[in-house]
Amino acid sequence: MSLVQPYSLFTDFDISLFKNGSHYNLFDKFGAHTVTIDGVKGTYFSVWAPTAKSVSVIGNFNFWQGNQHELLVRWDSSGIWEGFIPNVTHGELYKYRIESHNNGIITEKADPYGRLCEIPPKTASVVQDTSTYQWNDTAWMSYRKNKNSLDKPFSVYEVHIESWKKKEGYKNLSFRELATELVNYVAEMNFTHVEFMPIMEYPYSPSWGYQLTGYYAPSARFGTPDDLKYLIDEFHKNDIGVIVDWVPSHFPEDAHGLGYFDGSNLYEHPDPRKGYHQDWKSLIFNYGRNEVKAFLISNAVFWMQEFHVDALRVDAVASMLYLDYSRKDGEWEPNIYGGRENLEAIQFIKDFNTELYTRFEGIQTIAEESTAFTGVTTPTQLGGLGFGMKWMMGWMHDTLDYFSKDTIYRKHHHNEITFSLAYAFSENFMLPLSHDEVVYGKKSLIYRMPGDEWQRFANLRTLYGYMFTHPGTKLLFQGAEFGQTEEWNFQQSLDWHLLEFDPHKKMKAFVSDINKLYKTEPALYEKAFSPEGFEWIELNDAESSVLSYIRKGHNTENDLVIVCNLTPTIRKKYKIGVNSSKNLKEIFNSDLKKYHGSGIKNDNIIKVSKKGWHFKKYAALITLPPLSVVVFKHE
Repeated sequence: MSLVQPYSLFTDFDISLFKNGSHYNLFDKFGAHTVTIDGVKGTYFSVWAPTAKSVSVIGNFNFWQGNQHELLVRWDSSGIWEGFIPNVTHGELYKYRIESHNNGIITEKADPYGRLCEIPPKTASVVQDTSTYQWNDTAWMSYRKNKNSLDKPFSVYEVHIESWKKKEGYKNLSFRELATELVNYVAEMNFTHVEFMPIMEYPYSPSWGYQLTGYYAPSARFGTPDDLKYLIDEFHKNDIGVIVDWVPSHFPEDAHGLGYFDGSNLYEHPDPRKGYHQDWKSLIFNYGRNEVKAFLISNAVFWMQEFHVDALRVDAVASMLYLDYSRKDGEWEPNIYGGRENLEAIQFIKDFNTELYTRFEGIQTIAEESTAFTGVTTPTQLGGLGFGMKWMMGWMHDTLDYFSKDTIYRKHHHNEITFSLAYAFSENFMLPLSHDEVVYGKKSLIYRMPGDEWQRFANLRTLYGYMFTHPGTKLLFQGAEFGQTEEWNFQQSLDWHLLEFDPHKKMKAFVSDINKLYKTEPALYEKAFSPEGFEWIELNDAESSVLSYIRKGHNTENDLVIVCNLTPTIRKKYKIGVNSSKNLKEIFNSDLKKYHGSGIKNDNIIKVSKKGWHFKKYAALITLPPLSVVVFKHE
């Protein structure tokens, strides 16, 4: 006989919204919620399992036996099982034991809406009381729209929490410990945002967090949900935005996860041509199923509402958009119009972006999308997907390829480094030097640079200088800021001991300073996504491998003149055209000795001549240090 009592958090209206896929606060209804009924404390459980013959809650409180706490199925064909279990309270372990009508298969599943899981490799969910965390970021939330908008500086430090830094014994830092160490570091480095690779619960560390089993649960490796709130709070108190990687593109086949949840293809598409990802050996959500769409969009809402997250970076968008993604002929089926686009996934993405931008002021969504799909950052009301930004993968590949070449050959590849400006304003682009570029034999960024040690560091500073003065927002992966030499290893800490050595210490200082330059010069961010914010001075000086351009903001008095010398040759009296008759002053130079450079600079005010050059009204003669980026401003 079941010890479960009838009880429900669902209204008829909730059920209607759930069925038609437009209930985006499902986390308030589904899962485990501690409540008190008639003076008795306990937990209300609810789970969606439409093909189940029976659903029981199992845990230590019933010796993991499935015959004591059978949930009650609703009468309304919603497929929801629910009920109240007395005396099951905060901290109890539980799973759902589900017997399928289809074939009698019995599964034991973690709660899809569970707020906390056991520390992997254990797999049970953990009952959580309603959070009483008192946020202290009221100021940040009130002016977030002014810090997080598309005409403000947006420089992101990408972090993998397991490997950023380890304690003695190679233990992970907790959310609470990171609230001191990581927050202080990101503030010191002058980044405007931090981005966490997935921090939802994942069973397998080599997946780097991209194979999720607990979409609503911060990973217990690092602490509790309130511990994570404290970490985000501390970032906000330091005026640093928080971005979280979000993975709606696929999920793993682990027995306790979402796959084959109630003995049927519940969350995954039943057709393996749409429901199985061959590259990642994982399952693909059924975006055309209303209840699945509501599960995912509710999850996005959850992270922004409950954790005050400022942006979601959406993983592997290209794999969602195309039915033939990484598939051969015969392994995919065209859509109803004969095309390769996944129409259901596209509609899901539009609904996701519409809901978030409507509901939350000052947030952003960022697409990791590697194809030429049009309108990724066009608003949904204009027919686009509705993302705020998109990773500029073409810039990343072309730039790293160019900088890996010996400087003597760069003049033959000059178009590779200028090509990005041909399409730089077709989307709202973020320039990423991400974790994907320092693994699997690609080498660390510093070791992808050619030349001796001095030239490697000079090249890397030049790459960063070019990146931070190029239109678009910025992202650097952990370790890139001080010239990490080894490839990223998810199992171990960054090589912090390298900061004992001058080149690495000064590289760190350089990144901190160029972040500061980026944050304080409006010309570098106010028109980051508009062709009005960029003007070439000279893009065709391939023989010298020199680039020169002007960055512009709302006020012409803030215009910056930027010159990149991409070889070790010092160029004196290099002539550039400028738009203003006012004299120039050097305000930033990547070759300074404090950055481990040679110390060549433009000491004096640079006179501007009225004899024009480069189709500009005026001209100036400047000195270009070796392998450098120099930034000038008119007096």
